[in-house]
This record gives sequence, C-alpha cells and structure tokens, in this order.
Amino acid sequence: MAERGKADRATGGLVRRSLFRLAGLFIAVLSTRPNGAIARDIAGSVEELRGEAFAQAEQERRNLDKAAPIFLDDEVSTGSESRLAIRLGKGTTVRLGAQAHLKIDRSVENAGGDLTLVSGALLFDRAPDAEPKPLRIRSSFGLIAVRGTRFFAGPSAGVFGVFVERGSVAVSAAGTEVMLHAGEGTNIAKPGDAPTPPARWGQPRIDAAFASTM
Repeated sequence: MAERGKADRATGGLVRRSLFRLAGLFIAVLSTRPNGAIARDIAGSVEELRGEAFAQAEQERRNLDKAAPIFLDDEVSTGSESRLAIRLGKGTTVRLGAQAHLKIDRSVENAGGDLTLVSGALLFDRAPDAEPKPLRIRSSFGLIAVRGTRFFAGPSAGVFGVFVERGSVAVSAAGTEVMLHAGEGTNIAKPGDAPTPPARWGQPRIDAAFASTM
C-alpha cells in the first residue's frame, strides 16, 4: 500500500506539472498575436496598397498588405513609387505617397491623437459627417492641428507645403501660427522657418500634390 501511495503521489505531481506547463503555454498564446508579436492596441488597418509598405515597432518589422492591422506605436513606411491608404477609426483615411514615413504616436477612437510625419507626403481625409476629434500631426517643419477634414501635407514645389481642400487646419512653426481654410495653403521652406501667410494655390500645384499621395 505504501508503494502504491508513493506511485499515486508521483503520478499526481506529474499531472500537476503538466497542467502548469499547459497553462503557461496557454497564457503565452493569449499574449501574442499569430505572427508572434506582443499584443498591442489596434489603431487602424490598411485600406489600399500599391507597391510595398512596411510597419515597424521596436524590433518587429512587418510587410503590409490589404486589410493588415496597424497598431499604436507603429512606424509605417512606403517603398519607391508606392501608395498606401490607412483607415483610422470609423471615418478617417490617411494616404501616404512614395518613400513616406509616418509614426502612429497616439490614437483615439474616430481618428484623434498624434501622428508624426517623418518624411514624404500625406493626405488626411476625414468624412464630412464624422465626429471631429482632436488630432495633431508633427513634423520637423512644424505642427499641424487638425480642425478640418481634407488636407495635404508634404513636399510640394520645392518646399514643405500644407493645403486645405475642405475644412481648416492650424499650422505652427518657429513661433508663428497660420490658420488655413478651404482653398488655402502655406509653405515652410526648411525646418526652423515660419509658415508663410495663407495663400491660394494654383490648380496645377494642387493636382500635383494630391497625385503624389493617390
């Protein structure tokens, strides 16, 4: 009987150890995504892609394809001659042109939060009937406070330009802030310069700016 009790205790210990190992494996699976990445908050998803695009966070680099998730803290970049559209929230699309680099710093529901445009061109498009949420876009040229619904920011006519097609945005740099309304744009020649006063852009420049992101 003593021998049998000892065997039962050994078997019970083995079962408990196996259960603990399975529990640990189960927790590990729950804490990672299918590709092995640590679970993070989703900020949006890829809506359209032409060419190649990537997302990187810490040491993880992912090739993007249509419907791929975009996570908070992702640094999204596009290849040469590529175009990428990201859906943020319910009614906001951010389009990136070739060789663009955008960081999703902080995002709230319905496309509020902070983005950093490291390089390249961006077209921000929020549906006219979407609930406005505070959003800021930072770059080495200045800060764009989004108050409108559709605008371009990026290289244009040899400078960094911001043009509003619909709504309004505030552009701040070098201690100067300009308010742009529909049909107006501003230029920042180089980082550290102030934005120029609001002015109408010619249609050829508008077309070229939008085409660089579409």
